[in-house]
Amino acid sequence: MSWLGATVTSIPTAPAQQAFGYPSLFLLVLIGALVPVLPTGALVSSAAVVAMHQTLPFSMLLVFATASLAAFCGDLTLYWLGRRGVGSKNGSRWLEAIRSRAPEDRLQQAQDRLAEHDVAVLVLSRLVPAGRIPVMLACLLAEWPLRRFARGNFPACLAWAVTYQLIGVLSGALFSKPWEGVAAAIALTVLVSGAPSVWRRMRGPAKA
Repeated sequence: MSWLGATVTSIPTAPAQQAFGYPSLFLLVLIGALVPVLPTGALVSSAAVVAMHQTLPFSMLLVFATASLAAFCGDLTLYWLGRRGVGSKNGSRWLEAIRSRAPEDRLQQAQDRLAEHDVAVLVLSRLVPAGRIPVMLACLLAEWPLRRFARGNFPACLAWAVTYQLIGVLSGALFSKPWEGVAAAIALTVLVSGAPSVWRRMRGPAKA
Protein backbone atom coordinates (compact mmCIF):
# COMPACT_ATOMS: atom_id res chain seq x y z
CA MET A 1 0.00 0.00 0.00
CA SER A 2 3.05 2.26 0.03
CA TRP A 3 2.38 3.44 -3.52
CA LEU A 4 -1.15 4.48 -2.55
CA GLY A 5 0.16 6.35 0.45
CA ALA A 6 2.73 8.19 -1.64
CA THR A 7 0.10 9.07 -4.23
CA VAL A 8 -2.46 10.42 -1.78
CA THR A 9 0.01 12.28 0.42
CA SER A 10 1.58 13.94 -2.61
CA ILE A 11 -1.71 15.26 -3.97
CA PRO A 12 -1.17 18.98 -4.63
CA THR A 13 -3.33 21.48 -2.88
CA ALA A 14 -5.31 24.56 -3.98
CA PRO A 15 -4.63 25.46 -7.66
CA ALA A 16 -3.64 21.98 -8.81
CA GLN A 17 -6.51 20.41 -6.88
CA GLN A 18 -8.98 22.73 -8.62
CA ALA A 19 -7.40 22.33 -12.05
CA PHE A 20 -7.23 18.54 -12.02
CA GLY A 21 -9.04 16.91 -9.11
CA TYR A 22 -12.58 18.22 -9.47
CA PRO A 23 -12.80 18.02 -13.29
CA SER A 24 -11.52 14.43 -13.04
CA LEU A 25 -14.11 13.58 -10.40
CA PHE A 26 -16.86 15.13 -12.54
CA LEU A 27 -15.78 13.16 -15.62
CA LEU A 28 -15.48 9.83 -13.81
CA VAL A 29 -18.85 10.14 -12.07
CA LEU A 30 -20.45 11.22 -15.36
CA ILE A 31 -19.01 8.19 -17.16
CA GLY A 32 -20.04 5.96 -14.27
CA ALA A 33 -23.62 7.20 -14.56
CA LEU A 34 -23.66 6.47 -18.29
CA VAL A 35 -21.87 3.13 -18.04
CA PRO A 36 -22.81 1.60 -14.65
CA VAL A 37 -19.52 -0.23 -14.13
CA LEU A 38 -17.31 2.32 -12.39
CA PRO A 39 -17.77 2.40 -8.59
CA THR A 40 -18.86 6.05 -8.49
CA GLY A 41 -19.82 5.85 -4.82
CA ALA A 42 -16.26 4.85 -3.95
CA LEU A 43 -14.95 7.76 -6.04
CA VAL A 44 -17.05 10.26 -4.10
CA SER A 45 -16.09 8.76 -0.74
CA SER A 46 -12.40 8.79 -1.66
CA ALA A 47 -12.63 12.39 -2.86
CA ALA A 48 -14.23 13.34 0.45
CA VAL A 49 -11.35 11.76 2.35
CA VAL A 50 -8.81 13.68 0.27
CA ALA A 51 -10.79 16.91 0.71
CA MET A 52 -10.57 16.52 4.48
CA HIS A 53 -6.79 16.83 4.21
CA GLN A 54 -6.80 19.83 1.88
CA THR A 55 -6.47 23.47 2.90
CA LEU A 56 -8.64 24.66 0.02
CA PRO A 57 -11.68 26.54 1.38
CA PHE A 58 -15.04 24.84 0.86
CA SER A 59 -13.33 21.71 -0.51
CA MET A 60 -16.02 19.43 0.91
CA LEU A 61 -18.72 21.57 -0.63
CA LEU A 62 -16.93 21.42 -3.97
CA VAL A 63 -16.81 17.63 -3.81
CA PHE A 64 -20.54 17.54 -3.08
CA ALA A 65 -21.40 19.98 -5.89
CA THR A 66 -19.15 18.22 -8.41
CA ALA A 67 -20.38 14.72 -7.62
CA SER A 68 -24.09 15.57 -7.52
CA LEU A 69 -23.95 17.63 -10.73
CA ALA A 70 -22.02 14.92 -12.57
CA ALA A 71 -24.48 12.23 -11.42
CA PHE A 72 -27.44 14.40 -12.44
CA CYS A 73 -26.00 15.14 -15.89
CA GLY A 74 -25.10 11.48 -16.43
CA ASP A 75 -28.56 10.25 -15.41
CA LEU A 76 -30.30 12.79 -17.62
CA THR A 77 -28.12 11.92 -20.60
CA LEU A 78 -28.73 8.19 -20.13
CA TYR A 79 -32.48 8.76 -19.74
CA TRP A 80 -32.58 10.93 -22.85
CA LEU A 81 -30.75 8.24 -24.81
CA GLY A 82 -33.15 5.65 -23.43
CA ARG A 83 -36.17 7.70 -24.49
CA ARG A 84 -34.79 7.88 -28.01
CA GLY A 85 -34.57 4.10 -27.97
CA VAL A 86 -38.15 3.73 -26.71
CA GLY A 87 -39.40 5.99 -29.51
CA SER A 88 -37.37 4.24 -32.20
CA LYS A 89 -38.63 1.19 -34.08
CA ASN A 90 -35.18 -0.35 -33.95
CA GLY A 91 -34.52 0.57 -30.33
CA SER A 92 -30.99 1.54 -29.36
CA ARG A 93 -27.92 0.04 -27.77
CA TRP A 94 -28.38 2.37 -24.81
CA LEU A 95 -31.91 1.10 -24.18
CA GLU A 96 -30.70 -2.48 -24.49
CA ALA A 97 -27.90 -1.76 -22.05
CA ILE A 98 -30.42 -0.42 -19.54
CA ARG A 99 -32.69 -3.43 -20.05
CA SER A 100 -29.80 -5.87 -19.62
CA ARG A 101 -29.04 -4.44 -16.17
CA ALA A 102 -32.65 -4.56 -14.96
CA PRO A 103 -33.76 -8.14 -14.14
CA GLU A 104 -37.44 -8.81 -14.62
CA ASP A 105 -38.18 -9.20 -10.91
CA ARG A 106 -36.40 -5.96 -10.03
CA LEU A 107 -38.14 -4.17 -12.90
CA GLN A 108 -41.56 -5.36 -11.75
CA GLN A 109 -40.83 -4.16 -8.22
CA ALA A 110 -39.69 -0.80 -9.56
CA GLN A 111 -42.84 -0.43 -11.67
CA ASP A 112 -45.09 -1.28 -8.72
CA ARG A 113 -43.33 1.19 -6.42
CA LEU A 114 -43.30 3.87 -9.09
CA ALA A 115 -47.06 3.50 -9.50
CA GLU A 116 -47.59 3.82 -5.74
CA HIS A 117 -45.05 6.47 -4.72
CA ASP A 118 -44.26 8.32 -7.97
CA VAL A 119 -41.23 10.65 -7.80
CA ALA A 120 -40.19 9.60 -4.28
CA VAL A 121 -39.03 6.25 -5.69
CA LEU A 122 -36.29 8.02 -7.66
CA VAL A 123 -34.69 9.32 -4.48
CA LEU A 124 -34.61 5.88 -2.91
CA SER A 125 -33.37 4.25 -6.12
CA ARG A 126 -30.16 6.27 -5.97
CA LEU A 127 -29.51 5.17 -2.39
CA VAL A 128 -30.28 1.48 -2.85
CA PRO A 129 -27.42 -0.48 -4.47
CA ALA A 130 -28.33 -1.48 -8.04
CA GLY A 131 -31.66 0.30 -7.68
CA ARG A 132 -31.10 3.17 -10.10
CA ILE A 133 -31.30 1.31 -13.42
CA PRO A 134 -34.54 -0.69 -12.78
CA VAL A 135 -36.33 2.51 -11.66
CA MET A 136 -34.98 4.44 -14.64
CA LEU A 137 -36.24 1.72 -16.98
CA ALA A 138 -39.62 1.77 -15.20
CA CYS A 139 -39.81 5.52 -15.85
CA LEU A 140 -38.95 4.94 -19.50
CA LEU A 141 -41.63 2.28 -19.90
CA ALA A 142 -44.12 4.60 -18.16
CA GLU A 143 -43.16 7.23 -20.78
CA TRP A 144 -42.18 9.89 -18.29
CA PRO A 145 -41.03 13.05 -20.08
CA LEU A 146 -37.46 14.15 -19.48
CA ARG A 147 -38.54 17.15 -17.41
CA ARG A 148 -40.54 15.02 -14.99
CA PHE A 149 -37.65 12.60 -14.59
CA ALA A 150 -35.25 15.50 -14.00
CA ARG A 151 -37.43 16.93 -11.20
CA GLY A 152 -37.35 13.65 -9.32
CA ASN A 153 -33.76 12.79 -10.12
CA PHE A 154 -32.28 16.08 -8.91
CA PRO A 155 -32.94 15.47 -5.17
CA ALA A 156 -31.96 11.83 -5.71
CA CYS A 157 -28.50 12.87 -6.89
CA LEU A 158 -28.12 15.29 -3.98
CA ALA A 159 -29.01 12.58 -1.47
CA TRP A 160 -26.64 10.13 -3.16
CA ALA A 161 -23.72 12.56 -3.07
CA VAL A 162 -24.33 13.39 0.60
CA THR A 163 -24.54 9.72 1.57
CA TYR A 164 -21.27 8.66 -0.03
CA GLN A 165 -19.52 11.82 1.07
CA LEU A 166 -20.50 11.03 4.66
CA ILE A 167 -19.04 7.56 4.23
CA GLY A 168 -15.79 9.23 3.16
CA VAL A 169 -15.87 11.64 6.09
CA LEU A 170 -16.40 8.76 8.52
CA SER A 171 -13.55 6.77 6.98
CA GLY A 172 -11.24 9.79 6.97
CA ALA A 173 -12.02 10.58 10.60
CA LEU A 174 -10.98 7.10 11.69
CA PHE A 175 -7.48 7.33 10.24
CA SER A 176 -4.80 10.00 10.41
CA LYS A 177 -3.19 9.21 7.06
CA PRO A 178 -5.10 10.07 3.85
CA TRP A 179 -4.34 6.79 2.08
CA GLU A 180 -5.72 4.80 5.03
CA GLY A 181 -8.95 6.79 4.91
CA VAL A 182 -9.22 6.28 1.15
CA ALA A 183 -8.69 2.53 1.51
CA ALA A 184 -11.31 2.36 4.26
CA ALA A 185 -13.77 4.42 2.20
CA ILE A 186 -13.34 2.15 -0.82
CA ALA A 187 -13.75 -0.99 1.30
CA LEU A 188 -16.86 0.40 3.00
CA THR A 189 -18.55 1.50 -0.23
CA VAL A 190 -17.80 -1.84 -1.90
CA LEU A 191 -19.29 -3.60 1.12
CA VAL A 192 -22.40 -1.40 1.07
CA SER A 193 -22.83 -1.86 -2.70
CA GLY A 194 -22.16 -5.59 -2.78
CA ALA A 195 -23.97 -6.80 0.33
CA PRO A 196 -27.52 -6.79 -1.17
CA SER A 197 -26.35 -8.75 -4.23
CA VAL A 198 -24.59 -11.34 -2.08
CA TRP A 199 -27.68 -11.64 0.13
CA ARG A 200 -29.94 -12.26 -2.87
CA ARG A 201 -27.59 -14.95 -4.18
CA MET A 202 -27.52 -16.65 -0.81
CA ARG A 203 -31.32 -16.64 -0.60
CA GLY A 204 -31.76 -17.91 -4.18
CA PRO A 205 -30.93 -21.59 -3.68
CA ALA A 206 -32.99 -21.70 -0.49
CA LYS A 207 -36.14 -20.75 -2.45
CA ALA A 208 -35.56 -23.24 -5.22
